[in-house]
Amino acid sequence: MKRIIPAIVAALLVSGGAYAQSINIGPGGVGIDTRSPRDRAIERDIRREERARERDRYERTDYRGDRRGRDCRTITTREETRHGVVRRETRVCD
Repeated sequence: MKRIIPAIVAALLVSGGAYAQSINIGPGGVGIDTRSPRDRAIERDIRREERARERDRYERTDYRGDRRGRDCRTITTREETRHGVVRRETRVCD
């Protein structure tokens, strides 16, 4: 039993390495990445574009969620009802 387990691990590493582009050994265990370097680069670029898009979206909005550079104003309306005066504020952006 002491010889079988290391032999199986060695066989898996050798056979997996023939098809793998990357073998990672870390705290989470052994990982084999079969993607090509080009595929990994494409995925990395996609994630970078998503982060940039999210950052740009955040920078274009102010703390209220309105888009910067737009003409926004607050319209206050007061109505008298039988219960008293009701005041409503509405934010309108052009």
